[in-house]
Amino acid sequence: MPYRVSRRSTIKLLLGAPLAAAGLPALVAAQSARATPGPFATPVAVTPHLPVTVTDVNGKKVTVTDISRIVPLSGDIAEIIWDLGLGSHIVAVDVSATYPPQLQKLPSIGFEMQLSAEAILKAKPTVVIGRPEASPASALDQVRSAGVPLVIVAEPQSLAAPTDKIREVAAALGVPAVGDTLAQEVQAQINAALALAAKATSKPVVMFLYVRSGGIQLIGGKGSVADIGIAAAGGIDAGTKAGITGFQPVTAEAMIAAAPDYIIVPLSGMESVGGIAGVLKVPGVAETPAGKARRILAYDDLELLDLTPRTGQMLLTIVRAIHPELAEASPVASPGA
Repeated sequence: MPYRVSRRSTIKLLLGAPLAAAGLPALVAAQSARATPGPFATPVAVTPHLPVTVTDVNGKKVTVTDISRIVPLSGDIAEIIWDLGLGSHIVAVDVSATYPPQLQKLPSIGFEMQLSAEAILKAKPTVVIGRPEASPASALDQVRSAGVPLVIVAEPQSLAAPTDKIREVAAALGVPAVGDTLAQEVQAQINAALALAAKATSKPVVMFLYVRSGGIQLIGGKGSVADIGIAAAGGIDAGTKAGITGFQPVTAEAMIAAAPDYIIVPLSGMESVGGIAGVLKVPGVAETPAGKARRILAYDDLELLDLTPRTGQMLLTIVRAIHPELAEASPVASPGA
């Protein structure tokens, strides 16, 4: 019975919150990467224009008058707020807010799909911002009932998500011009990665494998955020090719039949099972072309799965990793670079 999910946040609900980067043993793995710098090349002066009234994804009109104490409900939203130059206004975060590292020092509100209204309100927020996955609804209603403006932004299941979220968050915080500048930079990076991928002569089969200690082993397929990234990078998604929708438990037969040339895993998941050696113990992995050649690519969870402002950078990294002929190639220069 497959897990029909399309987002990392849904995986979090099924499997529990991801491990925080802090405190985990460092691993040196072939083609691994932790969080990379954000997309803004130069600092910007931020002057919010308030009050502002926005209509969120649920059709609710929300008026924001004060952004001095912001609580984002997910890691990608927290990262966007930081990149907008408003990081000093963030007063609490969910457990997926691991980038930039400074956010990990803030009080926790739990994680996105098991939110505590008490923890949110304890931070005395003047505005709360989240995605449609934020739940339970009762906790959100309690925050609204306390008189706190709560904005839920849309998140399309496509590469449009990073820029759409940036613009919506920026509008809600009264800095639309800053948001437009950031969105343009992010889109330029995504475009550069796509342009480089278009030059590839290889067409590798790439599998997204979600592993976690305790025997959690899932293959990503059609409709997953991993599928979006693999296709954009010029690869063939092994799960989609095998007819998997969302995420499905691993079987040795499915793994061997998919015959991936590369396997991508979230870094904290790989660390939780003991590194590359642990991934190779997943049924069937060692018998695949990827396993035999130890082509296991591990990347920062938030950057890999949550369509953040670093999506273009992440995509470029994957393009170079799965297409050896492009490893040393330069992407199309982005404006202002």
